[in-house]
Amino acid sequence: MIFCSTIIPTIGRASLATAVASVLDQSLPEAAHELIVVNDSGAPLPPAPWQHAPRVRILTTNRVERSAARNAGAAVAQGRYLHFLDDDDWLLPGALASFYELARQRETAVWLYGGVTFIDPQGNHLGNLHLRKSGNCFVEAMSAVWIPLQASLIRADAFLVAGGFDPTLTVTEDLDLCRRLALRADFAHTEATVATVLRGETWQSSTPPAQVAQASRQGRERLLADKRAWARLSHSANGSAFYHGRILHTYLSASLLNGRQQRWRTAVQRAAFALLSLIRAGRFLFNPAYWQALRTDTIVHTLITEPSAAYNTISEWLY
Repeated sequence: MIFCSTIIPTIGRASLATAVASVLDQSLPEAAHELIVVNDSGAPLPPAPWQHAPRVRILTTNRVERSAARNAGAAVAQGRYLHFLDDDDWLLPGALASFYELARQRETAVWLYGGVTFIDPQGNHLGNLHLRKSGNCFVEAMSAVWIPLQASLIRADAFLVAGGFDPTLTVTEDLDLCRRLALRADFAHTEATVATVLRGETWQSSTPPAQVAQASRQGRERLLADKRAWARLSHSANGSAFYHGRILHTYLSASLLNGRQQRWRTAVQRAAFALLSLIRAGRFLFNPAYWQALRTDTIVHTLITEPSAAYNTISEWLY
């Protein structure tokens, strides 16, 4: 089995060539890596030299959206790890070599990730993001602290056991997968910054913003119903006042959501876990970061939109 399969679903953006080149230029031996481009544009791709590279395979789907297109690529992939890259983002030099070394050190981790750097379409630097946490990352995933898919390798066997991307989701499908895998097993990080991701006011996303919060809440509800969720959340807070506060925030939000939808039994259950998390917070109740977690709906959006040296590492701000 080869080390890694990179899967790029594309809707025919002109930036596809840059994304492909960033993968083919990686320093891993050719036999250790393959590239699968899934053309979901509904039209033939314009001819390009990279299409004849021996490591490249092209699949054609017919406007089935990102989740199904990525799953189609994963179904034919031969790598031990799967890497999903969007067609408007790219890998940095040495990224896969960093992951190769990390995989040797952390064989049991199902999700390997590194840092990302954000730029806008004009090439202006917006900031960096790197969680820098290994082990149980469930509370971060449930708090929507983004571990970018473009900067991650996912163990193929774990991906298949989890059922891949949920094809019913057209938004937040990457966060949903991250949460499901974080519930089951541990993650591991490399210190390297491995990918560049486009963001900024003029960046054109294919994700409708109005649907993001609703889809995230729906996915969160499915996971909170799992009997493993409370213990996994509690363990993953790992002495952080902020993340203990995020556990309270998670269950309070879920209780209110279920109450508005008149699912009273579930609302009471979520409220009971919120009370339990408050009782177990102990000394963290006197830490301002605990209460900051209740006032902050998400963190990553601030990190993306505010270019500041203070956000070069997320851990300094959270703890």
